[in-house]
Amino acid sequence: MNDVPGGQLNLLIIDDDAVFLKRLALSMEKRGFSVSMAENIAQLKNVLDQEITFNYAVVDLKLAQENGLQAVQIIGEKQPQCRIVVLTAFGNIASAVSAIKAGAVDYLSKPISAEGIENALLAKGDMPLPPPPENPMPADRVKWEHIWRVYEQCGHNVSETARRLGMHRRTLQRILSKHAPHE
Repeated sequence: MNDVPGGQLNLLIIDDDAVFLKRLALSMEKRGFSVSMAENIAQLKNVLDQEITFNYAVVDLKLAQENGLQAVQIIGEKQPQCRIVVLTAFGNIASAVSAIKAGAVDYLSKPISAEGIENALLAKGDMPLPPPPENPMPADRVKWEHIWRVYEQCGHNVSETARRLGMHRRTLQRILSKHAPHE
């Protein structure tokens, strides 16, 4: 399944969302990875001081008050062999370019499946993009998930969420009143 010496799949996940962090860690362990976790830069430095050689890392771009690009740089300096994938719920071209320049090999938008993350981590150099997932999340569902995530991050404030998403408040209210699209 992998070309890592000794078959080691040591993965470091850095994300400030504790629930997402634990869910992703469990999913990646089921896929054969040995996972270490950190919720911020200080915890990241402590994990890296444990002298574990990480083959892979998944870094959230926004870590509470910290920047995930700083985590990418720290990992790159201490473990240059590590393949780093950056995740973000607020993707844009500028941050994608910054992540790649900082040392990430891929930049993925949330929500994403564990399969999608695994594909990005294990992608070969001659294959720049991982293969498409067997059952990708439909576009309507991705949009709905993104809107709900921003709504939750805005403390369930409809006006603030609508402003940040650039949509009319009534349109947002209609979207929020509906059930999630089927996967």
